[in-house]
Amino acid sequence: MSQNESKLKKLLGRKILMGVTVAAGLTFFTAGIVFWGGFNTAMEATNTMEFCIGCHEMENNVYKEYKPTIHYANRTGVRAGCPDCHVPDPWVHKMVRKIQASNELLHKALGTIDTPEKFEKHRLAMAKRVWNTMKETDSRECRNCHNLESMAPQFQKPRARNQHLNAMKTGQTCIDCHKGIAHHDVRDQLTDEELEELEAPNEDYIREIPEVYISGMKLVAEREAEAKQKSLADSKAQEDAEAMRVTAAVEEAIDAYKAAHKTDDSVEDDSAATQSINVNWAKADAHKITIFYPGETSLEWVLNGRDHGGSRPFTKGGERCVTCHEAETAEMGEKMVTGEKAESSPIPGKRGSIPVTVNTTYDDEYLYMRFTWADVKHNAVPFVDGGKMDPENPIKLAVMFATDDVEYADRAGCWATCHHDANSMPDTPDGTTLGDSEFKERLDLSGGVTKYLKESRSKLEIKGRRGKKRGGWDKLKSKADIDSTYDDGKFMDIVRYKSGSNIVEDGYVLEQRQMLPDSSSEFSASLKGGKWVVMMKRKLVSNNKGDINLSIDKIYNFGFAIHDDYSNSRFHHVSLGYKLGFNNEDVELNAKKQ
Repeated sequence: MSQNESKLKKLLGRKILMGVTVAAGLTFFTAGIVFWGGFNTAMEATNTMEFCIGCHEMENNVYKEYKPTIHYANRTGVRAGCPDCHVPDPWVHKMVRKIQASNELLHKALGTIDTPEKFEKHRLAMAKRVWNTMKETDSRECRNCHNLESMAPQFQKPRARNQHLNAMKTGQTCIDCHKGIAHHDVRDQLTDEELEELEAPNEDYIREIPEVYISGMKLVAEREAEAKQKSLADSKAQEDAEAMRVTAAVEEAIDAYKAAHKTDDSVEDDSAATQSINVNWAKADAHKITIFYPGETSLEWVLNGRDHGGSRPFTKGGERCVTCHEAETAEMGEKMVTGEKAESSPIPGKRGSIPVTVNTTYDDEYLYMRFTWADVKHNAVPFVDGGKMDPENPIKLAVMFATDDVEYADRAGCWATCHHDANSMPDTPDGTTLGDSEFKERLDLSGGVTKYLKESRSKLEIKGRRGKKRGGWDKLKSKADIDSTYDDGKFMDIVRYKSGSNIVEDGYVLEQRQMLPDSSSEFSASLKGGKWVVMMKRKLVSNNKGDINLSIDKIYNFGFAIHDDYSNSRFHHVSLGYKLGFNNEDVELNAKKQ
């Protein structure tokens, strides 16, 4: 044996720890590397899309649902596969998940979900396990790709950027809102209690709002203000051009009349003399508002998280409807008018939204408002004889004013008066129920349940649990309580104009909609060049019952609705809630002094 071999043998035989020789240590070390490499290779082999869909339970169900989604194919070509969402990256958590997967192997052997029918039977239970895990980990797997702190709100839709901001402030996480984005959504199968628990904010998830997000929100505000000004300027240019065209046509007609009847220049157009609402609209503020078809979305619908994903920011955070929805009212209206959402009686061909230019100005005595929008070709309603719900009135315009004393008016405007049990809404009571009601002497129920405010009821049923009807028409407070509520100013001022009969109805909403004989408002309407122009002249200070006195140093809640094309009841178009002020640049409707 050579000297080198002898030294090597002596080295390998040396004991290094607990009697283990160097040779044994090297053997164990090498075996460990081989084992770890093999274990890791096998582990990664189970973290592939191919492995996940290797059984027909996954391939024929969730994989088919996943393929049409944005996580499978998108404009950037980044694909999030099964393990990206369902297997944690951190090694310890990954091992725990693999151990848990042994339960799935057991149920594979038992055939628990081996048919589509069995899979659907267990879908909710499986989804709840995933949702609960994501909730507990602050949506850890979502955050492998998506990070709230890195989002640029200027590239998001208004609702998304405001919801993400709210999530950081209140401690919500991805899965609270984003269920069913890769598979069929079964969120609607959760009980209300489960939904509230699963989607409740967790203060441990509250994040500091990053500067990049704050800067992005400022940029959004600047862009939107610029776009709004451009839109108004374009509308003004179109209106001016149309006015010039109409003026030229009138002058041509007058000249033709004079020539035909050989009259002198004493014949004048007296249309201006008949106009009682005579203000300089060039001095008025202009705001473009897209009103939309609301379907069956009542106040109870707005307050219920099962129906409305923004209910928590609305009720808990005090968010206004316009904050999230102003830029998407046309899209919302289209979904509802077609019956895709919240409408059981769609009218084929009815438009989903109407862009309206609202001009606002005032003088020492009156508030003036002008509403301008495009007319529409008549579209017959299939479930009404003659196709016209209100044959006498081509259009009706209703406006509402309220102070912040009315709950929800500050955020939702006149939506505070719309309820799920009102006439023609889903939970409206039948004639027998109304006829037998103890309140038939106090409420005018001849046309069903009208608008009312929460302040006049002892309770509103929001969720409709255990078969209860939603709303609160039959929870009327005592007359003394309602009178006291009125005296406190907790009512909504309403005025409505009917074009066919040229009638102005003025009143208020509290325990019901009450229209009174005296009006502090007058209206003028015309249809020219395919556009409706309706002007309103309203006293700032009035002694009429139901009128809110308007002070130029205060801000008021405002909303309006248009019944176009002979429509009636809830089949109208409505605005979100806006703020009305005087010489105030911080509100949407800024009445400027004449």
